[in-house]
Amino acid sequence: MNSSRSNINYSWKVILGIIFISFLYIIYEKNIYLLVQGFDLTNNKSTTYSNSIDHPQYDLILDLQSAFIRNVKNVGPTVVNISKVKEIISLDLKEFYSNNKYDYWWLVLKKWIDKNIRGKQFISESIGSGIIINNKGYILTNYHVIKNHKKILIRLSDSRDYFARIIGIDSKTDLAVLKINSFRKLPYATFQTSQNIKVGQWVMAIGSPYGLEGSVSVGIISGMGKSSSGITIDENFIQTDASINPGNSGGPLIDLNGNIIGINTTLVGEGSGVGFAIPITRVLRVVDELIDNGYVERGWLGVGIQTMTPALFTAFNITSIKSGVLINMVRPNSPAEMGGMTQGDIVIQFDGKKIHDTASFQRMVDESQVGKIVNLNILRSGLKKKLYIKIGEVNS
Repeated sequence: MNSSRSNINYSWKVILGIIFISFLYIIYEKNIYLLVQGFDLTNNKSTTYSNSIDHPQYDLILDLQSAFIRNVKNVGPTVVNISKVKEIISLDLKEFYSNNKYDYWWLVLKKWIDKNIRGKQFISESIGSGIIINNKGYILTNYHVIKNHKKILIRLSDSRDYFARIIGIDSKTDLAVLKINSFRKLPYATFQTSQNIKVGQWVMAIGSPYGLEGSVSVGIISGMGKSSSGITIDENFIQTDASINPGNSGGPLIDLNGNIIGINTTLVGEGSGVGFAIPITRVLRVVDELIDNGYVERGWLGVGIQTMTPALFTAFNITSIKSGVLINMVRPNSPAEMGGMTQGDIVIQFDGKKIHDTASFQRMVDESQVGKIVNLNILRSGLKKKLYIKIGEVNS
């Protein structure tokens, strides 16, 4: 009797449990349905929008779009297309000069007239982009864009064409300055240095990818202080996923305020979404010297270096120091040799600044004033030592 009663009680408990779970499930499904239909359960108001312009974030999207349009309008006219140019010599002239090899005075005169006065024909091929940096016609671009090209043609945003001459180059930062002469007013970019560049912020790239002049792409800053594929010796790039393709090199990377924050220079692979730009703070340190001197003056020690790794620190039996560079070669009669540096020294500080790797050490030396005496903290045979070395000069 007791056994049958307990079985009945247990059955009722199971039935009640199933009913309760079913009730909860029905409520849950109803809430999900209401949420999917756009009904706000917290304030009993529908969140569906009959039109996209009713969405509360729509104004923010319009503001973003306005920034893109404004920047293209303001910065776009300062961006130029750069082409390499080859003169076309007609087959008739080639045949004429090959059949008349004697230097008669009239032949020399004719050749000079054909070369300098007669109308010339050229064929051009787009190779990159550039930025007009002042009203005197100076144009900033990448060194690799104009490398080994004797004749360079600049096309402005209004389709005016000018031949350019090279004012200065710096292969170490992959920068070059060109100049065009124009009697008409030229639009030019203004630069504002900013240290507040952050990963994740919106950026725009303007240039001539594949010769498509004035093309614009949008993305974000993906990283800072990055190294690329060895296109420059001094690498400290801004990484972006804004589309940078062949032909974008030399064009500007700008923020939403229209400030030029970098010069687009290279990409990992076409369509990869990984492009690199030279930070504008570094560009501005170089461009004035290129205009004034045609080259960049840099500090020089005359040493070969390599980064100290954990394995090297263990090999040298050093436990108290975690970073530095190893001197693996000292040039004869160099500032380093005259300052007492020897092969096997480990440099841990340069003029009071900690050294992390070869890139940071090289940057410190490059940016040092020529003739300045700097102090270097080193380790030699496990003992700390201080050297005083006068910075030498090397130029681009």
